[in-house]
Amino acid sequence: MQRLGEKIRTLRQKRGITLKALAQELGYSSHTYLIAVEQGKKLPSLELFYKMGQLFEVSYDVLLQDELDVDE
Repeated sequence: MQRLGEKIRTLRQKRGITLKALAQELGYSSHTYLIAVEQGKKLPSLELFYKMGQLFEVSYDVLLQDELDVDE
């Protein structure tokens, strides 16, 4: 779970998106949930997982598999 959060944070930062802007883009009124996901404290819902894959244009296996890194 921690590794998934790290990948999401890396993808967000590479695109220069703040947590607040990401929350807004994904349809959330607050970025609190996304903070918990990035910190590995919560798993993303399937809907959020799907939206992030589309938004960041990455395959789901890259997000899920610990041994696969996000392209730098």
